[in-house]
Amino acid sequence: MTGVLVVVDMQNGFITPETASVVPTVVDLVERWEHTGRDIVFTRFRNPAGSPYERLMHWTGFRSAPENELIPELTDHAARSFAVVDKVRYSAFTEEMDQLVRRRGWTEFVICGIATEMCVLKTAVDAFERGFRPRIVTDASRTYAGDAAHEAGLALAARLVGAEQLTTVRALLGSARSSATV
Repeated sequence: MTGVLVVVDMQNGFITPETASVVPTVVDLVERWEHTGRDIVFTRFRNPAGSPYERLMHWTGFRSAPENELIPELTDHAARSFAVVDKVRYSAFTEEMDQLVRRRGWTEFVICGIATEMCVLKTAVDAFERGFRPRIVTDASRTYAGDAAHEAGLALAARLVGAEQLTTVRALLGSARSSATV
């Protein structure tokens, strides 16, 4: 099985008191995944003028830096990653991502980031519906909407893609800092 780590929307504007605690866990996961030599893709959410977010939700955030830039703790990792995919929707499955999937042959998507009940969940569901195995890393995902929304997102994920697709960093990579565990 060919897998990729998808780090969803770890951007300055999404780091809040509710999400800040996940930053070290995501950085640790990315560093450990890098040591395996497997592909990593980062996503960046963009909200262009006239988007459904603006028209239907009256939300105009994420139009410019520094809000829509990846957090400093991950900038160097993103520069070394296989790709950084910009998206204007919840899901990482953009046209660009679909092309990368075909080219690389990824069949498993290990997903972490922000927000559990929105972009992380939608990416997992889209992977599932394309016939791939999504894995949500629960302790490396958070939401600025608080614990109840995070737990709701995980409950929905368990129903939509299967509870066995929910994992933790430790279960995914083992407690040892070794690439042999992947």
